[in-house]
Amino acid sequence: MTSAEQVKAAHRSAEEIGRTVAGPRPLPALGHQRAAADLSHVDTTLSNGLRVLAVRKASVPMVELRLWIPFAGEDRMHAATAEVLAETVLTGTARRDRVEIDAEVALIGGDLNAGVDPERLYFGGTALSDGLPTLLDVLGDVLTGATYGDAEVARERERLIERIAVSRTQPRTIAREALQKHRYGDHPATREVPQAEDVAEVTAEQVRALHTASVLPRGAVLVLVGDLDPQEVPAELERALGGWKSDRSAVVLPPLPALTGGNVLLVPRAGAVQSQIRLSAQTVPRVDPRYPALQLANLAFGGYFSSRLVENIREDKGYTYGAHSGFEFTGDTAVVNVDADTANEVTAAAYLETRYELFRLGTVPPTAEEVESVRQYAMGSLVTGTSSQGGLAGQLMALASNGLGIEWLQSHPERLAAVTADQVAEAAAEFFAPGRFTGVVVGDADLLAPKLAALGVSTSETDR
Repeated sequence: MTSAEQVKAAHRSAEEIGRTVAGPRPLPALGHQRAAADLSHVDTTLSNGLRVLAVRKASVPMVELRLWIPFAGEDRMHAATAEVLAETVLTGTARRDRVEIDAEVALIGGDLNAGVDPERLYFGGTALSDGLPTLLDVLGDVLTGATYGDAEVARERERLIERIAVSRTQPRTIAREALQKHRYGDHPATREVPQAEDVAEVTAEQVRALHTASVLPRGAVLVLVGDLDPQEVPAELERALGGWKSDRSAVVLPPLPALTGGNVLLVPRAGAVQSQIRLSAQTVPRVDPRYPALQLANLAFGGYFSSRLVENIREDKGYTYGAHSGFEFTGDTAVVNVDADTANEVTAAAYLETRYELFRLGTVPPTAEEVESVRQYAMGSLVTGTSSQGGLAGQLMALASNGLGIEWLQSHPERLAAVTADQVAEAAAEFFAPGRFTGVVVGDADLLAPKLAALGVSTSETDR
């Protein structure tokens, strides 16, 4: 026997592994959902108005930090100035230069980074648990004493312009911006990627002025998760962030307008070889009693790999490599989005099948078996997603920014377990009706317009 034959004989295919002489191997029964861990925590508000959520999860001797500051703005230059601020906020303070900030954080086995979007300025960091005081001291220094030196701003501004130029050539960025403008018009939420020419105008003085006006603790949320004593955290934060204060509150994004369905727009992108389908519909936030059933209905439709949409347009017809549906939460608003990228020649067919699956979800609701499958997936994903310190910190920040806390997270498995198949059917019929969806199809209009027009997709800008 040759070496190649020996290797082949030593390996079995997936089908061979999954079968026995008597037939397919039976899958083990699903276990019972375990009760959520009783995590020691503190949820309080400091004297400066900063909400703090500290949770002990001592799986490793580390601490995860997340800070979320409402950071909206109406001015045309706000998005550009905010991006430059996020790029330069960690480049120096009155006490530390860029190298010293990096060195101090590195010496405690950690990191600290910043980012921004139309809704918030956010910081993320990690440190060894005994290095938390240092991490908080550096953060407090940055929040109260960032200097935004002229040279640092100029250097990061040029790098940002280059990244924006690349980003604006990416199909996903183009599709996202088209969807945002179609859904919300000129609302500040649509300014996710600033214009390069606006960034080029930003000065260090403007960045410093924005920091003074908008980097504020009142209304912000800080989450700490890790090997720590939650009871000691508030006093430690009062010491580290005591100088960060203001009588004003952080600037919250104005409420988004409610979505109305029925108007899907073809956005031209000449010469594109692929198309992006982006659909969106209004739903309900996490605090709504219907949310658990809605969550399961979404999973059944397109929220995981074994969903109906994926089975149809990926597995069965091969129209796309990936299709997905999921929730997007902005302030008190929640929408469900449906995404798929396709080749031009099958875009109309993929769009038609997507609409068909939306219709079928309401008229042929998920079976009891489907509901149980997505229920176990939802519960398992929740456990997996919060098993690490970073995962738990991210989940808690998403909840805390909407006024919720760890109690909601711990009780959610019980809500999922209580959902009935009838409730999932009701949620599917109410929220996934095709007529509720608006959206865009981005692609080569010369190739796509004739077929998409027959399916009700408009090519007129007046339909926005």
